[in-house]
Amino acid sequence: QVQLVESGGGLVQPGESLRLSCKAPRMITSVFNPLVMAWYRQPPGGERQLVASITSNFRTDYTDSVQGRFTISRDNSQKKVYLQMTNMKPEDTAVYYCNALSNTNQPKYNWGQGTQVTVSS
Repeated sequence: QVQLVESGGGLVQPGESLRLSCKAPRMITSVFNPLVMAWYRQPPGGERQLVASITSNFRTDYTDSVQGRFTISRDNSQKKVYLQMTNMKPEDTAVYYCNALSNTNQPKYNWGQGTQVTVSS
């Protein structure tokens, strides 16, 4: 059973920054490294949506609303994925989840608990 553990959420004011972390403690490195990893978010009352992804060779992709503000990165040796969020806006408020992407760009594993991010003055 793959376990994905998100952390780093909190309450910030508009314009501030936050860094989220995701780890896969039970996954062996040889399985983690080839994965396309991604961050999703689910706003209050909304659908879960893909925010950013990163391939095994560190190619990144972002949804338009976070382009230029968010940066996804990964540390394969630690089996971790990060999401650096800057210039945050109230509309970034959501529960953030990480997952791997399947070959059809669908979430590959069961969802973790996520980490709550709230942007409010």
